[in-house]
Amino acid sequence: MPAEQDPKWLVARRNFLASSAAFSVAAACGLAPSQGLAQGVPRQFDGSKFMLKPAEANAKRGGVLRICVLSRQPHFDVHQSGTFANISTQACMFDNLIRRDPRDSGKSVIPDLAHSWDISRDGTSYTFLLRQGVQFHDGAELTAEDVKATFDRIAKPPTGIAMPRSSLFRAVEEIRARDRYTVEFRLAEARPINFIMSAIASGWNVIVRKKVLEDNNYNLRRVNSLSGTGPFVSLKRVENEVWTFERNRNYWNKDLPLIDGLEVYHALPFSPEMASALLSNRVDYVRVTDPATMQRVAQTPGMSGAQYYQSVIHAIWPNNKRKSFGDPRVRRAMHLVLDRPVLVEIVKDLAPAMAGGFIYPFSEFATPMDELEKRVGYQADPAGAIKEARALLQAAGADRGLTGLDFLVRDLPNTKLWSQAVQGMLQQTLNIETNLRIAPESTWFDDARSGNFDILIGVIASSLLDPSDYFRAWYSADGPQNYAFWNNSKFDETLLKIDREVDGAKRLGYIRAAENLMEEDPPLLPMVWEKINDAWYDYVKGLKPQEYFGLYDVNRYDVVWLEK
Repeated sequence: MPAEQDPKWLVARRNFLASSAAFSVAAACGLAPSQGLAQGVPRQFDGSKFMLKPAEANAKRGGVLRICVLSRQPHFDVHQSGTFANISTQACMFDNLIRRDPRDSGKSVIPDLAHSWDISRDGTSYTFLLRQGVQFHDGAELTAEDVKATFDRIAKPPTGIAMPRSSLFRAVEEIRARDRYTVEFRLAEARPINFIMSAIASGWNVIVRKKVLEDNNYNLRRVNSLSGTGPFVSLKRVENEVWTFERNRNYWNKDLPLIDGLEVYHALPFSPEMASALLSNRVDYVRVTDPATMQRVAQTPGMSGAQYYQSVIHAIWPNNKRKSFGDPRVRRAMHLVLDRPVLVEIVKDLAPAMAGGFIYPFSEFATPMDELEKRVGYQADPAGAIKEARALLQAAGADRGLTGLDFLVRDLPNTKLWSQAVQGMLQQTLNIETNLRIAPESTWFDDARSGNFDILIGVIASSLLDPSDYFRAWYSADGPQNYAFWNNSKFDETLLKIDREVDGAKRLGYIRAAENLMEEDPPLLPMVWEKINDAWYDYVKGLKPQEYFGLYDVNRYDVVWLEK
């Protein structure tokens, strides 16, 4: 039954039109946390009377939120970024076309700069109506041309610019500014509505001004004073220390934000510096802290914490441009000898993690863990995996091993620990010798994209749990985060079937087929899948991380308030 014919939807819509303050848009646009997709999105939605308000009736204004996160930006272009270091600070300056609802951990899709939408019956046209009178921080009015310019750049990046989330919009053929306040996305062929709406609502896809893009040749990497439409305005930035913001007094939603300002302090994830800042109350909230700090928080009156899944994989990428790794048998051998239970154990006091393969292990699309653990390479006893790996190297003519490999390591505490463990595993089991080269975010991302490495270790993120997102971004031949430069035409053919198939059972069959291809011809070597610890003082209200899927969609802090 179409959503707009569902009696529950009809009742919810009547309630919405009668009283927007009493209506939770989640009833109509629920986002199932197990899928990371907007469920039951109606084709026509009138949100002209909707304005986001805090969930708590007693919410009050005032105060400055002090938060400690990774905020060492490699550059300032959110759309080009693949690291939380950008979105952790910059998201508060921007709005989206539509957004995830911060009041329910981002599980629902609600209006934002667009208050209403209309999706054609054939699923090839998405029309959004913009709020009028919205101003950028520099005083210019938001128009449909700004939205068009933003998504044109994301969907079809200019030459020389890589967009990690461009793959979400492969089906988008054209974006039209139909008039000053109406924008239309036209698709070459229909895709599931839930997927397209979730892609548009991604926290990464903030709206920027067309003129700013034009003035900077469509590359914002060096522009640290971007003018958004968001709830906070930049005041001062001290590199690798703190970025401060004040409340946008001309914000289009007059009820928000509630706090007067933000102070975003930089600290590496899981670090002692982050823990010290929280436990000494120099900050109010920390994101991505260590298990020991969480134990302290649990024992401290007036403090709380939460652990949630993160839309991230930690992996090894062999560079397929190198002759040594052009043979899939060599890459599979390396894949097999990674002792994943050991890799989880190594960082247990530093960061929570779980073992898995090429699919988010906590998603409905994944091979059940009890089945995965029976496979060679995932078993508790690594003896069988090592035996098969050595046989593969011998068949590939590399039984003597490899030497002098440049091993590029992203400068994060957990990644540095894992790199040493992986270095040992490869050397001891396969006689593959590597030289570690530790690099900060800026160097790591540049070298990863250019192929300046033999193997690298790091972390990449997706926007959605749906394989049509990250399979295409991470594994397809032209994927923007395919750092191994992997190319498997049979996989790409199977991925197109995954993208198009609407029957759930058939689609899952294609996903399993793609997974089997990757096991035999690995595009990367999966190590662990990340979890996140947040901790805070109880006087911080309005942040609800308990059911987040990833930490990229809910960094605007517009409904946060302080009870002190």
